Amino acid sequence: MANKLNGNTTGIRNTMLDQLRSIYELKMGLDEFASQELIDLLALYTSEINREISVYISRDGSIVDVSIGDNSKVSMPNMRLVRNEDRLCGVRCIHTHPSGDGRLSGVDIGTLRSSKLDAMAALGVLNGKPTQLYCAYLGEQNDEAGGREVLLYGPLRPNKLPQRALISEIYASDDRFRSTTKVVDEAEAERAILVGMDNNEGYDTLKELADLAETAGASVIDSISVRRRAIDNSTYIGSGKAEELSLKGSELEADLFIFDDELSAVQLRSLEQILGAKVIDRTTLILDIFASRATSREGKLQVELAQMRYMLPRLLGQGTSLSRLGGGIGTRGPGEKKLEIDRRRIRRRIFELENELAEIEKQRGLRRENRKANRIPLVALVGYTNAGKSTMLNALTNSDVYAADKLFATLDPVVRQITLEGGTEALLSDTVGFINKLPHDLVSAFKSTLEEVSNADLILHIVDISCSFYDKQMKVVEEVLESLHANDIPRITVFNKCDALSADELTACSEFTNYSANRTTAVTSAKCGNGMQELIRLIEKTLNLSRREIELIIPYTKYEAMALIRDKGMLISEEHLESGTRIKAMVDEADIGQLKKILGMDI
Repeated sequence: MANKLNGNTTGIRNTMLDQLRSIYELKMGLDEFASQELIDLLALYTSEINREISVYISRDGSIVDVSIGDNSKVSMPNMRLVRNEDRLCGVRCIHTHPSGDGRLSGVDIGTLRSSKLDAMAALGVLNGKPTQLYCAYLGEQNDEAGGREVLLYGPLRPNKLPQRALISEIYASDDRFRSTTKVVDEAEAERAILVGMDNNEGYDTLKELADLAETAGASVIDSISVRRRAIDNSTYIGSGKAEELSLKGSELEADLFIFDDELSAVQLRSLEQILGAKVIDRTTLILDIFASRATSREGKLQVELAQMRYMLPRLLGQGTSLSRLGGGIGTRGPGEKKLEIDRRRIRRRIFELENELAEIEKQRGLRRENRKANRIPLVALVGYTNAGKSTMLNALTNSDVYAADKLFATLDPVVRQITLEGGTEALLSDTVGFINKLPHDLVSAFKSTLEEVSNADLILHIVDISCSFYDKQMKVVEEVLESLHANDIPRITVFNKCDALSADELTACSEFTNYSANRTTAVTSAKCGNGMQELIRLIEKTLNLSRREIELIIPYTKYEAMALIRDKGMLISEEHLESGTRIKAMVDEADIGQLKKILGMDI
């Protein structure tokens, strides 16, 4: 609507609103930064309503926006009249400060940078009169400072502005901007502000969110913890706090806000409108990292399925009234709406992905049956992300699986074979790392992969003992294992990265490893090799707890006994003699009774 007043107009009488709208009728000359008439009116109206007023002026001198704030701030709408991103936006902003102080704030400078304004000016107002004016322009690119320099002019006398000089500086700034923007924009990461609520998790969840953000390639410029309160259904943190975040985002030139909890579709939309920047939640961030890490066909399908399931309920529209499936009055007309088309496409894609993954699961099931038939035990490595699982796999099997000191460095499961010191053969499986608030859709999509843990003969729970909140990480892993019904599987808790501990910390760690008589523990450093031989012996001992080593001569006529040992046990050595076959094998106690019956002798 023409001559629309934006911002907070509540409580202003209609006659005053009409006067404020009249500002749109003013026109600046091409060599005029701000006319005396505009400055006088801004000072007069600011004093009458005791609120900040901002106006945006295009390069042809037209007023393109008038916004009203409160007595300390005014929301700066995102204006851009020039379509070329390699140039300034084509408008300059002049706003008032009712306190009389015309100095530019951090929010003002941040808005100048993030919106690429031609100029940002602040006019001090006191008792209806303009006191001073400050003006800022974008300067040269400063890579060391991480952004553009800002050129400040002021204090200037509002009734004697150097109009032509101020206008000339706009074009000089535009020339500087065009000469360096392309190169800089290609190299810059998204500038992210993290937002979370106080919680009782027992550790700094925003620090973990920062690690996730940096893993995804964002540059974290600030973290904000909001005091716990009732969750606002519209904005999650409340509209007042959202307005504060908007100002902080303008000041710090934020491109992205990342929230530490899962947001609804309504909350995402409302926050983006208030903050004027992209908003994502923790779940979206983790899904994005998984998408960048998946390399196998199965991994890519699982991540896409999780993304589709997450996206489906977050498509915004007018709800079920637009659905062609609903029928009835109000659903007939020209055809499907775009929202319903999008929903139908996503549902169809989910169906296709589920079918493809079901086929892959059949193949996985066949491999699982073959493994059981060959009696090769499976050892699953589980743990919090970045606990050192891939490094541990490499150390145990002399492999070269990719490992890095970052969250979710590896995603696709890897299986390697190992022969232990006593001759026991086993398969080691490196599974996907866990994390607090692991998205439900992700767990559901990776169900077939995670079920490998449920079918393992032994679980190695890898714990990063150097982490200050490793006990909280252990609890997260325990909860996931419980959800997978893997509590009854024999387990070794491996306290890894002991090389990062001091002597006193290592002593305390050794005492802590005896925390449960029902849990086998080990202290290692997969990176340095500390404790690895002890761990290997512990793995073999645990795998063979239900087995007994036997050594005997089996007559050639008792071929069914050899078949039983090959099928149910693990043959260590075999020697053919005149009287029969001398064997050395590991056999389950449950199978020894059947072997006694076949041989007719005590074993």
